[in-house]
Amino acid sequence: MSNSRTSLTKFTTFGINAKAKDIIVATSPDSLAEFWRLAVDRHDPVLILGEGSNVLFLEDFSGTILLNRIKGITITEDGDSWRLHVGAGENWHELVKYSLEQGMSGLENLALIPGCAGSAPIQNIGAYGIEFQRVCDYVDVLNLRTNEVFRLTADECHFGYRESIFKHNYRDGYAIIAVGLRLDKLWQPVLNYGDLAQLPRETVTPKQVFDSVCHMRKTKLPDPHETGNAGSFFKNPVVTAAVAAQIKAIFPDAPMYPQVSGDMKLAAGWLIDRCDLKGFQVGGAAVHQKQALVLINKDHATSADVAMLAQAVRNRVAEKFGVWLEPEVRFISATGEVNAVEVLS
Repeated sequence: MSNSRTSLTKFTTFGINAKAKDIIVATSPDSLAEFWRLAVDRHDPVLILGEGSNVLFLEDFSGTILLNRIKGITITEDGDSWRLHVGAGENWHELVKYSLEQGMSGLENLALIPGCAGSAPIQNIGAYGIEFQRVCDYVDVLNLRTNEVFRLTADECHFGYRESIFKHNYRDGYAIIAVGLRLDKLWQPVLNYGDLAQLPRETVTPKQVFDSVCHMRKTKLPDPHETGNAGSFFKNPVVTAAVAAQIKAIFPDAPMYPQVSGDMKLAAGWLIDRCDLKGFQVGGAAVHQKQALVLINKDHATSADVAMLAQAVRNRVAEKFGVWLEPEVRFISATGEVNAVEVLS
């Protein structure tokens, strides 16, 4: 089904005024592949979007935007777990709510993360101590050139921190059409972050964790329906133990999280905050007053405003801490995705 409107503003959470040559909604794997091949045959750039919650269009897109709206949720279970097969176009937060309503726990820490289910494995989304890979059973992928579907197990997805195989081997010419989730019936609450640490581990319920996560996100993060943003703009940087020790010696209160590799993960929001950048503004774009990790469309920001703001933030953090932040948000040019670090360098 084609959409004659070409403005992308309502299809991205940043609300930047960008346009595309064509915007098409695909509701099945066959239609997604068909529309993709038609665009390719016309030699048009083509980009598949979920809900546009993690992208910044640097300029108008000169080709076709395909909106993945493949829906459907099926549930099976065995003695140990529930298995969910979820269409890529399902809204992620609605899926979290639905699972809890059905008495299935395990997704509550990931409440209110914007976007579609099909985008979750690409970024290996995570929040409050849980990453997508913890609940992933498989991902179904469509080869857009051949119309063939194949399944990758969680291990085959090569998940890492905001990282997966879908950013590399399967970035071009492929589309995620469904995700498979495995939720253990023996629920173990994850209460290591933020206000969750105050909840009583022995008696806490999945709904209480969900409510607490929603409260934290609503009070600390701007609602993209009211203020344009793409959530966390930068990744939390992972540095060597030696670099972490140098920072700790000067800033003893710097939050750090040990990694299996022996490296340390730093809190990007804390680094930005320590540079006194909350509220800092370039054009119509600004660093959010309550959460420094979020860049917002404060007043009819252009993509250039956001990019210049991100560059200024990145440079300031590097000057103070010797750490270069990398964008979590995907940067899109007129013809497709580009390297965000190179844009800001």
